[in-house]
Amino acid sequence: MSSASQKVASQDDVPSSNPVLPGRSVNGSKTMKLHVRETDPHVESLLKSIATGKQVLQFQKNETVFSQGDPADSIFFIQSGKVKLTVVSHQGKEAVLAMLGPRDFFGEGCLVGQPSRVSTATTMESSVVFRVQKQAMLLGLHGQPELSDKFTAALLARNINLEEDLCDQLFNHSEKRLARVLLKLNRLGQHADMPRAKMPRLSHETLAEMVGTTRSRITFFMNKFKKLGLIQYRGTGDITVNEDLITDLVLHD
Repeated sequence: MSSASQKVASQDDVPSSNPVLPGRSVNGSKTMKLHVRETDPHVESLLKSIATGKQVLQFQKNETVFSQGDPADSIFFIQSGKVKLTVVSHQGKEAVLAMLGPRDFFGEGCLVGQPSRVSTATTMESSVVFRVQKQAMLLGLHGQPELSDKFTAALLARNINLEEDLCDQLFNHSEKRLARVLLKLNRLGQHADMPRAKMPRLSHETLAEMVGTTRSRITFFMNKFKKLGLIQYRGTGDITVNEDLITDLVLHD
């Protein structure tokens, strides 16, 4: 049984206007409080046309949504929080595929016949996720033009982003790749409805996996970025990114 299936509650268990009440999980147990400003209505609005096969899940930090090798039977949409996708090779080497935030989706491979998960999805903070069964999503896409248009646009945007990532990996040096990763992470989950989304706190080891270099090189470049004023470390351990300077480094050699 996948990890997600252990936290499922049917849509009938949750009021449609507020899928997760502050301070409560979908099954009523006490959990970390979710402030109103952290809840993005976009996902609920996007999926409103799907009446059945839609469920709400709530996870705490570092919980597994699904694991590599699990049956691929549903797609997930993030309403709040952040999720990391990783893959492990046959040799046991782990790589970070993506960091996702509110309005992002994952597990879409099931829609094109993918039989099992090719990656592992893990929450990076307390998160609320919609789980839509494969058949319910396919019916929604075929029968709801608005849902189909928005989902297709999101897929195209993701494809463009993946192409940019590939070009970045092939042609740019590790310092520039790190700058681009920091810029993307700083913008993760930032939308008009959620302007206060914060950059996730990551170890240098995780950044190295994302950039495709060694941990020592990441440490060297992070120290360099700090001296140049591109980033600042706060007392809480969070990082503040100077978007103008980082963008200038990404766009110019």
